[in-house]
Amino acid sequence: MQTLEDAAPGADPDVVALDGLTLVLVGIAWECAHTAPPEVSFPQTRLLLILDRLGRVPSSRLAAAMGVNASSVTRLADRLEALGYLTRGRDPRNRSVVTLEVTDTGHELVTRILDQRHAALGTLLDRLPPTQRKAAATAARRLVNAAATIPALGPAPL
Repeated sequence: MQTLEDAAPGADPDVVALDGLTLVLVGIAWECAHTAPPEVSFPQTRLLLILDRLGRVPSSRLAAAMGVNASSVTRLADRLEALGYLTRGRDPRNRSVVTLEVTDTGHELVTRILDQRHAALGTLLDRLPPTQRKAAATAARRLVNAAATIPALGPAPL
């Protein structure tokens, strides 16, 4: 059986290990995103996950959080609004600012996706002995905190 290090000879083994973990975590996120109905695309699902965490925000702030331009958010939000997953509004202090907010139906979808993701992650952690499980969770917290200090790597919910 080929190890992660065999796949990238000469590479930093710690980086290779994290790269392997990335594949696992993205795979879990991808599979759990399929909890959404077929008419909701992966980018739309990502928008809902991020917006649900942010709460009601201007579309420009959502675009920044997603790392996309405002027109992309507008296109994604159009379909989600038509499906009843989000609603648009106006900022009472500046009527030219369009706000976005997840509806109750959208929040229910986000909850289903996150419940499935948490179950999958729990299953993965359950494969480890208790001391390794704790060490993995501690390392994950430290990595998330470290990423938050690097603007280009800060957590953008998936």
